[in-house]
Amino acid sequence: MIVASNLSKRYPGGYEALGDVSFAIEAGQMVFITGHSGAGKTTLVKLVASIERPTAGSLVVNGQNLSALRRSAIPYVRRHLGLIFQDQKLLFDRSALDNVLLPLQIAGMPRREAVRRAQAALDKVGLLAREKARPIALSGGEQQRLAIARAVVNRPTILIADEPTGNLDAESAGDILELFADFNRVGVTVVVATHDQNWIERYRPNVLRLDHGRLVA
Repeated sequence: MIVASNLSKRYPGGYEALGDVSFAIEAGQMVFITGHSGAGKTTLVKLVASIERPTAGSLVVNGQNLSALRRSAIPYVRRHLGLIFQDQKLLFDRSALDNVLLPLQIAGMPRREAVRRAQAALDKVGLLAREKARPIALSGGEQQRLAIARAVVNRPTILIADEPTGNLDAESAGDILELFADFNRVGVTVVVATHDQNWIERYRPNVLRLDHGRLVA
């Protein structure tokens, strides 16, 4: 599902964010990427999501070697990924429903089917009653759940989240992690970058532990 072999990422100026990292994540696993601030968690997430390209080594996701992938093919690879970020990247001039509809519109899905799918995704995260609300009218936890609905509306095989609970209170964070666990229970591969040891102890996922760009556990 996700296989990294001697993966490295070096930025201009010589800073090595990841060095010689190798691991394999099987389909249907729940994996947390952890480590100190600056350990390389976000860089690894961006590589898996094809937001960044590796400097060396190989990274295979769903059978595609991202290291050798043409840039024109990246949007098609991402259709099988659900991406969730700490800052959510919501469109504040559109309703909750329209935010979730966006990936389906880009994919060219007919309007009626797209609305049905978007409403089902909102219902899954408990926001169907707020489908007409703009994101500014939602709480922080609701905004993150809206971002999750948008990420899963395409029914991805892999759900990737980068510090998704960093700005949330403990109760909202627990709700978000439980949603991830729900998706994992139905076969979605879930990869979460987090520094929160409490969630690791609670869910006991497989763990990739980074230290200064190196995989140590």
